[in-house]
Amino acid sequence: MERDSDTTSERTRREYLRYGGAVVAGGLLAGCSSDSDGGSAADETGTGDGSASAETASDADTTDGGSYSVTMSPVGTVAFESPPETVFTRLTHHADMAFALGRGDGITAMHAPDYYDGLWNQYVERLPGVSLDWTGLYSSWKPSKEQLYALDSDVHLADPAWITQLDKWSQSDIEEIAENVSPWFGNSLSDIHREPTGEWAADYEYYGLWEQFELVAEAFRERARYEELAAVNERLRSTIEADLPPESERPTAVMIAAADIEEIYTYTMNTPGFLTAHTRPLGPHDAFEGSVESNSVIDFETLLEADPDVILHLGGMEPETDMAERRAAFEEDPVTSEIAAVKNGRVYAQGARYQGPILNLFQLEMTAKQLYPDVFGEWPTYEEGPYPEIPTEEQLFDRQRVSDAIRGNV
Repeated sequence: MERDSDTTSERTRREYLRYGGAVVAGGLLAGCSSDSDGGSAADETGTGDGSASAETASDADTTDGGSYSVTMSPVGTVAFESPPETVFTRLTHHADMAFALGRGDGITAMHAPDYYDGLWNQYVERLPGVSLDWTGLYSSWKPSKEQLYALDSDVHLADPAWITQLDKWSQSDIEEIAENVSPWFGNSLSDIHREPTGEWAADYEYYGLWEQFELVAEAFRERARYEELAAVNERLRSTIEADLPPESERPTAVMIAAADIEEIYTYTMNTPGFLTAHTRPLGPHDAFEGSVESNSVIDFETLLEADPDVILHLGGMEPETDMAERRAAFEEDPVTSEIAAVKNGRVYAQGARYQGPILNLFQLEMTAKQLYPDVFGEWPTYEEGPYPEIPTEEQLFDRQRVSDAIRGNV
């Protein structure tokens, strides 16, 4: 139940989580839509294009059991007395981060929880000893202030600069939740380097996926888990970069999403932001050559004119998506059947763009195999079920090491 102004001075049970620094100034395919497009591979390992510089050092006492603080745009410096256990999220890149840091069971809300539970579990199936259950959570695409009070989460791993762009949310509402429930600590406009609005516009910084994950790990006091997963990522990226073919030998590709085959959305693959964290490092050529904006609806004729060597189908790994049926629809249509990717059997399933570190590892591996099978090994023909079994010698990252990190065995 919403607390009125007479109760704003009362302390909740979350007195141990507080803002420091006074810096709050400033549909289903959300995992593959909501664009108005904002790079280099450095965007996912460091400060990207130079527009952001992460502060990973705590500003207060960081000894075990002591208070500590972490700084992230746009919320500024947030002080904690102890690590959060229950976590509100809005988008799945934050839910994946909490999961990677051993807080998967503490998530209280996320966008389209049943859909993304099904999708993420396709990948988690390949992590021994790890499980995930997001079914039945509060769906937070358009959260209500009253529900945030009811959830009473220890931290809101969500971007207040985006929340205030929603109807019924004001700057004062953001401050009220931070004061009476728990802090905001998240950055989402880095997805495509989206422009902030209002009071957030002046000092907003953009982060790469793993750069932001490091800050979230600091907030949860999970440095060891982060470092282990970051080491896996670094090794994977080094493997890819060492063997990546020269630009002249790279295929043309498009990334699409389609609730049904009659309405096709397309998305860029090399632009800045963490939504391209699994494609930009691989450097495929845009089959549209920049002529089609991200999140555009295209017809079959436009797709044929681009004639990509590879089609990456977002959401194709989701359990309710029938990839065999999707491929057949392309093969049987007189227009799309002439596309090189269709003729050569290179229409591949993908997961989601709002990826956190765990999904990013899998999607880097699968996309490398889909784009460059002669270099990184063939991607198995996928129709349904979990992420395919890849022979150990052909895996590009160590599943057991990732599992151990999630479970805290580091």
